[in-house]
Amino acid sequence: MNFTNITERINQSGPIEFGSIFNNSVELFKKVWLQGFITLVLTMVSILPFYLLFYAPLISYGISDPNAFESEELPPAVGGIMILIMPIFMTAVMMVAICLNAGFLRICKKYDLNESGKDDYFYYFKRKYLGKAVILSLIIFGLSIAGMLTCGLGLFYLMVPLSLFPAFFAFDKELSAIEIVKAGFSLGHKNWLMLFLLILVSSLASQLGVILCFIGFFFTMMFSKIPIYFVYKDAIGISMDV
Repeated sequence: MNFTNITERINQSGPIEFGSIFNNSVELFKKVWLQGFITLVLTMVSILPFYLLFYAPLISYGISDPNAFESEELPPAVGGIMILIMPIFMTAVMMVAICLNAGFLRICKKYDLNESGKDDYFYYFKRKYLGKAVILSLIIFGLSIAGMLTCGLGLFYLMVPLSLFPAFFAFDKELSAIEIVKAGFSLGHKNWLMLFLLILVSSLASQLGVILCFIGFFFTMMFSKIPIYFVYKDAIGISMDV
């Protein structure tokens, strides 16, 4: 679908039914909890090199001067390099998160619609998707900074449309990064309060794994992503060829 069709479907979509989406999310989670765990592990492993890159100046400084960390002040040169690396680091981490999150949503579709095929976690790491993912990550980085400049109130609002970006990225290949942002804001603004409650409740539910000696947290954390799949499915619809 193109952007015009998606906009029309968003405008024509009915209100979000909290109970239905949450119950459907619980049922689907029973089928994809292992895939969610694998996605989380892959995300952590994939972003690790970028953390090493970000802290490389600090590590090098400590190696060159073993007594360096006795001082509470960071040398201006090291701090400056880390500040310069920060946008690259944040963009790269968000790009990986978006692609793997989109891959997980695609896997959710597979189990929800009983489709055949393998669980391709790296489906969106192909060249035709990576450029769009980078642009989308830069936009998210910019929006996050703008949200922080409003004393955090902007982030409070942005968390809803930002949570929808991976779904449009996963299921609407024809959309550009800018159109994904517009669609996310359009659907998010229309259902902001209900989406916020869904995100809040599903996020709290995903923390229940902490009860199981904390390790269970890694198996339940991705539950918070599943309601977004059903929100998108109910509002836009899912194509079988995605």
